[in-house]
Amino acid sequence: MPRRIIDITVPSLAGKRALVTGASDGMGLGMAERLAAAGAEVVLPVRNPDKGANAVARIRRSHPDAQVSLRELDLSSLDSVAALGDTLRQEGRPIHILINNAGVMTPPNRQTTADGFELQFGTNHLGHFALVGHVLPLLRAGRARVTSQISVAANRNTINWDDLNWERSYHGMRAYSQSKIAFGLFGLELDRRSKAHGWGITSNLSHPGVAPTSLLAARPEVGRAKDTLPVRLIRALSAFGILLGTVETAKLPALMAATDPGAEPGALYGPSGPGNLGGPPAEQRIYSRLRETDDAERIWRISEQLTKVPIPTT
Repeated sequence: MPRRIIDITVPSLAGKRALVTGASDGMGLGMAERLAAAGAEVVLPVRNPDKGANAVARIRRSHPDAQVSLRELDLSSLDSVAALGDTLRQEGRPIHILINNAGVMTPPNRQTTADGFELQFGTNHLGHFALVGHVLPLLRAGRARVTSQISVAANRNTINWDDLNWERSYHGMRAYSQSKIAFGLFGLELDRRSKAHGWGITSNLSHPGVAPTSLLAARPEVGRAKDTLPVRLIRALSAFGILLGTVETAKLPALMAATDPGAEPGALYGPSGPGNLGGPPAEQRIYSRLRETDDAERIWRISEQLTKVPIPTT
């Protein structure tokens, strides 16, 4: 039986500037391509310039008139994040869409960022927190929609408040869950603070379900020399259309959250199939671990302290 085609309509984005992290390959590249096809000027901040150039070339092959360009960004370095913020503020162009999509998942051994944070917490959450802080004036100028990509892993485990950097005992999946819980709390708190202080920004969350993306594949830079058993199983189930999504469907919840005129601020979007693992994108109930506003305020304060990027209210 042929697989049912799942897609969404992305409205015209002519005149909009969009920033997508993690867009040099995989579903992030798919998001960037759809935004460019809809007329947005798309900025790809990338760590690997060769992969970035290949991504731009792919987009332009399909869409010769696409407005797409590269900037340098390594989310595991707060200096790199600050440098991108400086570059974008000097350019002075409002940002209308920000999709915080980049991430790393479950290094087999504990690794740290350039600033000494556990790699997943530092990259997935703190790097994006700092990025939003640095470009907040541009987001306010564009009355931006900010979509932060979390994970089904944010619906289990917890934040290790007493050892955020997993120095005493490292567990890759629990550390990954923590990074996505913290990131989700931040995304919802960003929307609340924007409403309270009149920033004009709307912020929501998305998750891709489960699909054969590059997160669990061989990634020597995180100490994984070959594909994991889970990613091989995920590829097989995805290929047969069993429960899970594909790389093509995995990008759709974030695209819906970031571009659909009816997408709600402070909401979560993900696949609507069984277990929310695959299927068409739709709004979902906020995960229980993301509902405590005290936790959101706490992680915001801690993130300001750790990144040294205070986010003013005025």
